[in-house]
Amino acid sequence: MDRLRQAAHHLHVATPPTRDRAVDALRALAILGIILGHWLVTALVPAGDGTLRTTSPLHHMPWLAPISWVFQTLAVFFLVGGHVATRSYTSARARGTTYPQWLHARLSRLFTPVAAVLTLWTVVALGLLATGTDLDTIHTLLKLALSPMWFLLVFAALTAATPLVLRLNPVWPLAVVLHVDLARFGLGAPPSLGWLNLAAGWLVPFTVGAAWTRGELDRRRAGWTLLLSGTAATAALITWAAYPASMVGVPGAQVSNLNPPTLAAVTFGLAQCGLALLLRGSLRRTLRRRPTAWAAVALINLSAMTVFLWHQTALMATTATALTAGHLPGLHTLPDNPAWIAARLAWLPVFALALLLCWAAFHIHETRHPRAARRTRRNPGTAFTELSKAAPQRTSPPRPSPAHPRPPENPRAEAVRHA
Repeated sequence: MDRLRQAAHHLHVATPPTRDRAVDALRALAILGIILGHWLVTALVPAGDGTLRTTSPLHHMPWLAPISWVFQTLAVFFLVGGHVATRSYTSARARGTTYPQWLHARLSRLFTPVAAVLTLWTVVALGLLATGTDLDTIHTLLKLALSPMWFLLVFAALTAATPLVLRLNPVWPLAVVLHVDLARFGLGAPPSLGWLNLAAGWLVPFTVGAAWTRGELDRRRAGWTLLLSGTAATAALITWAAYPASMVGVPGAQVSNLNPPTLAAVTFGLAQCGLALLLRGSLRRTLRRRPTAWAAVALINLSAMTVFLWHQTALMATTATALTAGHLPGLHTLPDNPAWIAARLAWLPVFALALLLCWAAFHIHETRHPRAARRTRRNPGTAFTELSKAAPQRTSPPRPSPAHPRPPENPRAEAVRHA
């Protein structure tokens, strides 16, 4: 424990004072919100015909809708993504890096870990088919396991469009979402038109992140404006325009706020962006005062893709393994009463343990240097040691001469600096 505290303190001291720790904290909170939200509202229930089907406590207990307001944090992730992408692209352009070089570096960090997920689930699906498992069950499992992929595709597309949206005002994609919803809900346009909002809806917080990079949101008034106006608009849409109260999809519901995004989801996301902007100052102060909290935030950021891609697999692995013990409360039973909620909360540490095992097995695919990843996998405590090397020891390092080029930096240093 003392070694971990020392490593956390080392990381704290070595982190450049110019690094905005609030950015890392907001990304970590967004990732944790998504994971906990999925674990709380996703239930795999054995049906009478021997198949597995997906259901949600939000379907059986609609009064739980406020839970989705806390854990649906995708807008915060796109906010941070837009801020980091535009800042990174501006810096790369100043260094003379070409757009293809910059984009390749950004997207390779997104999609390299995906190969492991696709490989494992291809093997699992083939194995289930060979053993005669019902196709509906296989479809349910694959849909849950691969559902994070849609997020990556949208995020990658917006990242690729960074040069085009660098100066784009968030009002323009918001206007697209508004008109699409007016057309499909008010004028009877085909429901498929709503898929335009898959890009336009998430472009709104992404462009808010670009405005953050431009310095247009530095005043607290901007955060309060987004928070209050987004909250008021969302409340009005739910109360008077019959939008669903849940900010996540509910099985069996006629309209989903998330699939594709609706105007209510976008205005709710703007409120979340406003709250995130208001929290920046307190997050910076807290992470400067608490080295262990900063080390935890940095570790989550270094593992963001792994935990995001594998958290649904961890849930399903736990559910399938526990079936050998019968239908357990909170895991295999119908989520139709408050007792299920208490039981599901008790399962969260088990899901976390399963996710930790997935992290130990597959985090190597999120690193650039396999040997360093293997050291971390053999001893998770060394992650803090690696993190302590993540920032340069000098705030103004001397420029290397051609005769003595600087050796390549620790790969985790690059991950922390450019995360």
